Amino acid sequence: MGHAISRRTALTAAAAAALPLVHIRSAGAAGSIRIGLWDHWVPAGNAAMKKLIDGWAAKNKVEVSIDFITTVGNKLQLTYAAEAQAKTGHDAIAFAAWDARNYAQSLEPVDDLVEGLIKQYGQVNPVNEYLSKVDGHWRAVPSSSGTQYKPSCARISTFAKAGVDLQAMYPTKPEHTALSDGWTWQKLLEIAPVAKEAGLPFALGLGQTTDSVDFVGALFRAFGAELVNAKGEITVDSDPVRAALEYMAKLTKYLPPDVYSYDDASNNRALIAGKSALIFNPPSAWAVAKRDNPPVAADCWTFPNPSGPKGRYVPYLPFFWGIWSFGKNKAAVKELLAWLCQREQVETLCNAVSGYDIPPFLSMSDFDIWAKVEPPLGTVYNYPIRPWHKAVPSIAGYPAPPEIAVQIYNRATMTTMIAKMTQGGQSMKDVIAWANDELEGFTR
Repeated sequence: MGHAISRRTALTAAAAAALPLVHIRSAGAAGSIRIGLWDHWVPAGNAAMKKLIDGWAAKNKVEVSIDFITTVGNKLQLTYAAEAQAKTGHDAIAFAAWDARNYAQSLEPVDDLVEGLIKQYGQVNPVNEYLSKVDGHWRAVPSSSGTQYKPSCARISTFAKAGVDLQAMYPTKPEHTALSDGWTWQKLLEIAPVAKEAGLPFALGLGQTTDSVDFVGALFRAFGAELVNAKGEITVDSDPVRAALEYMAKLTKYLPPDVYSYDDASNNRALIAGKSALIFNPPSAWAVAKRDNPPVAADCWTFPNPSGPKGRYVPYLPFFWGIWSFGKNKAAVKELLAWLCQREQVETLCNAVSGYDIPPFLSMSDFDIWAKVEPPLGTVYNYPIRPWHKAVPSIAGYPAPPEIAVQIYNRATMTTMIAKMTQGGQSMKDVIAWANDELEGFTR
């Protein structure tokens, strides 16, 4: 599941609700920190984070108070909206996807911290830079906690009926296969009728929330379909956009009829209940199936998204840690965040959540946990993008300037275009004209 809220909604928050604190005490503390962290979907994630910070606090003699804040009901988003208005609250707080950029003017620049980590660990996932580097300055630290890809998660047995061996196509070893070159959006379209006939239609949402927007955004990029280009010019009336819409008109015939009303839990529920053969999601759905429907979990394999005429794109939804400019102990917070971003701590947290968290640095895509998770053994080995996948991380709305792309994302422009044509019966010409009007409003 992903997380998003429009800036307009977030800024209506008058105050954040009181939240329970987890106190980490150390004798002779030299200063104190209050930090707001994302409340992890995987329960073990919070305990692992607390243990790490507990050890750091004791060693550095800093008293640290942690709020684990859920995104359910947009509580995290409402919290940082209220704090930005009041200019008081945490010293640092977690931000979902686009929101670190939205609050950039209230955040302490962290160029020294992030650039130091890049020198240490190499290239950071480029979506992180697109989202949190504002006017040439890093305004937030890319975090592994909660950061996710949304690749394919499919039923091994159903794809076998269509003549596709998922485990041979994406094996649990550093190897590019010829079979993976055949994993295209066209191939998915060929398998979709087989899955529907088996009573397991692909649960690919076309709603207004992030799982739907992310998958469609990656599909549009695979077709080279940009709504707004990097210069801020509207480019929706184009052959690639028409090709993407034509493709979706064919695919929707094999999808469940309620995909237009999907939220971020709908695809998860379909897979877990044994009612779908394919979703695009991090391993959270598989993990719940492991607990609630083990035969389904044992039949799942995670691997990159299909490729299109312009390449293979995998949806990426990151989290960030931002330091408020009005924070009282910015130096200590910066030291803590730098420590949490070290490989040892990132891997500890990733292990605790069975590989759910994606490190922001590409050099950390070699953790052992993804090969060890089961059933079946290695089921999420190909969850992180590997060099031999020949895939690119993607966020919907790119390459438009971020201040425009965030509106495309939050207004779900792409999925709405598809719904208007395939559910509403509008012509492609009318749908593109509608989108053009919407985008003109975003670019003014």
